[in-house]
Formats: sequence, C-alpha cells, structure tokens
Amino acid sequence: MAEEAHSSNGLAQVSWFEKLRHAFTAEPKDRDHLVEILREAQKRSLFDADALAMIEGVFQVSEMQVRDIMIPRSQVVVLERELTIDKMMRVIIDSGHSRFPVIGDSRDEVLGILLAKDMLGINNDVEENQANAVRDMLRRAVHVPESKRLNVLLKEFRSSRNHMAIVVDEYGGVSGIVTIEDVLEQIVGEIEDEHDVEEESYILEHDDAEYTVKALTPIEDFNEHFKTKFSDDEFDTIGGLLLNKLGHLPKRNEEVKINELLFRVLRADNRRIHLLQVSKIAKTESLEE
Repeated sequence: MAEEAHSSNGLAQVSWFEKLRHAFTAEPKDRDHLVEILREAQKRSLFDADALAMIEGVFQVSEMQVRDIMIPRSQVVVLERELTIDKMMRVIIDSGHSRFPVIGDSRDEVLGILLAKDMLGINNDVEENQANAVRDMLRRAVHVPESKRLNVLLKEFRSSRNHMAIVVDEYGGVSGIVTIEDVLEQIVGEIEDEHDVEEESYILEHDDAEYTVKALTPIEDFNEHFKTKFSDDEFDTIGGLLLNKLGHLPKRNEEVKINELLFRVLRADNRRIHLLQVSKIAKTESLEE
C-alpha cells in the first residue's frame, strides 16, 4: 500500500510538472493568453505579486497614451516670465516641485523649463539682471502630442535625459504636462513625492479644510479623523468605498462628492487608486446642491 501511495504521489508530481512545462513551452495565442500564463505561474509562487504587477504594467504602458496620465494644464504650477526672483522662489517653495514650465504672455507660450536647483545661485541684489539670469537658466521645453504612446515617450525620456514634457492638443495648445515619474508609476506603482503622506500615517492635514489621504486608509480611521459615519461592512478602505461610489476605476483629478466631503483622485493607475485629496465642503454649499 505504501508503494502504491508513493507511486501515486510520484505520478501526481510528474503530471504537475508536465502541466507547468507545457504552460511555458506552449506558444501563447495572444497577449491576454500570455498574461494568463504569467498569473498562473505567480499563483504557483514562481515569482511574487510585485513582479507580476510590474510585468502587467509594462504591457499596459505599450497600450496607453500620454493623455491617459498627463497632469492637466489647470493643475500645472507655472512660473510667469515677468515675476521677480523673490516671487518665483515663493512659488517654488510653496509647491515643492523641482521643475516648472516658464510661460510668456499665455499658458500656451512655454519659453522653457526651469529647475528649482538652478535658482540657488542667483544674485538677488542685481534686480535689472534677474530676467536675463532666469532666461539663461531655462532648459528647452520638449513638446509631445496627447496621442503619443507611453512606451515611446519613455524611450525618448531616456535618450534625451529629459524628465518633463509639455503636452499639446491637436491644435497646438498646451493641454498639460507629463513627467518620467508619471510613466514609471504605471510600471512600478506609486513613487513617493512631495504630495505623499508619510509612510507611518494615512492622513496629511494641509489646513482646516484640505487633506491628502492614502486610498488604503481604513474606513474606521477615516471616520475617526473626519467625524464621518461611513460603513465598513462591505469595504475596509476609503479607496474601496470611493470605487463603489464611482462605479469605475477613476482617472487622475476625477472628483466625487460624498456628504460634505469632496474627493479628488491625485494618483491612480489601471489597477487601483493610490492617493486622494479630501476637501470639506461648506454646509451652505452642500445644502444648495
């Protein structure tokens, strides 16, 4: 009996390895079939879930366009050509960004890209030379169409060593910006930046009415902080609650109002929401709606 059991286990093991070998030696019918094979391999612990997510991210990048991830022009922090050095520095410090489009008479006239670090050596005492000093520091602004594929853009970013591009629509007007970080986040997931909440916390308070909140914030913690009464019977996190409310996976800057709170998506990819901006709506405004 022991020999029969051993023989049976051996056959089962051979059969399992045979199926695994066949899965990888059989030519995938299409990309979806390939992804299915990779997911089966991950379930068998041949590699971890993070590796699978990055592989799927690479596939998605080849199908996505710049318009899918760009920061719209209304959300872009720009520097006006006519600003004094002091005012420029104030904008740079308040925003916390490292690169800024410098514009002329309108937002469609981008003169170049200014790096915050290049401002450190400017002499504020020479007022009449400040405009020339800023102009000399500008980097060339790269323009890309909204329809450009992300994998092509990433290759161009790498070859040109640029980290930011100005996105233009079919009429040549500026519709937003895109950075190399925006593209890489589609592959590797969230990359921490100046908007991020510290790892050990979920909610960052900017003032009495505006907060940055991780989508993974437990609903119980969210309720305690905002004095809300959202149910956690069906969903554990505020991101899950928001997904249910929207009924679809939102894109960046999509907004939804729930009770007296306005939720705006700061960061999301094709798989999940990462970061939210939460604003308190004045009661009078909420009642009018």
